[in-house]
Amino acid sequence: MTMLTVKPTGRPRNHLLMPTREAAVLVAVLLLSACAQSDNTDDLSVNTNAKDANVDAVLESTAQTQASQTGILKNVSATVYKDANCGCCKEWIGHAQTHGLSSTVQHPADLSLIKDRHSVPDELRSCHTAVTTDGYVFEGHVPAKYVAEFLQNPPEQAIGLAVPGMPVGSPGMEYQDQFMPYQIMQINKDGTNQVYAEVGSMAQQL
Repeated sequence: MTMLTVKPTGRPRNHLLMPTREAAVLVAVLLLSACAQSDNTDDLSVNTNAKDANVDAVLESTAQTQASQTGILKNVSATVYKDANCGCCKEWIGHAQTHGLSSTVQHPADLSLIKDRHSVPDELRSCHTAVTTDGYVFEGHVPAKYVAEFLQNPPEQAIGLAVPGMPVGSPGMEYQDQFMPYQIMQINKDGTNQVYAEVGSMAQQL
């Protein structure tokens, strides 16, 4: 009688339920990948938080700078001479008062006579003239920051400062965030003038 011999396949019947070596490796790779993605997400969150913190710090610094300058002209009194219909003159007065300036306003019939009286050179003239109680002259849209700086330590040969014309973006001449770089000129007693400061951006005026 011939016997049939059945050779074992070498794989248990439930082989479909048991992970092969390749499957185990794949699972490990997937787990590592998931961990890596989780770590990257955490890093992104940290980076985003850091950027937000930097923005907040800049905004806070700007606010502190503006707050610290609010009263820089609080001990200064001046008379501002301007045309009755000059809107940008009124805006500059508001700027100066915001920084503490105590001012009165006059509307002379002939502004040129006021400028002549206070020795403002023709080439440096603007739309309004501010004269402090101690006789210093600030012609045009001079930022409060520079008025205060000048008054803290007036140059011996100087009688004041001037911003010739009406540069767009200077205090009182703001228009849609536009800005025109300009010079602040020092008016000297002998009739000469020189550059006191170069203003290259709106931020520099703060």
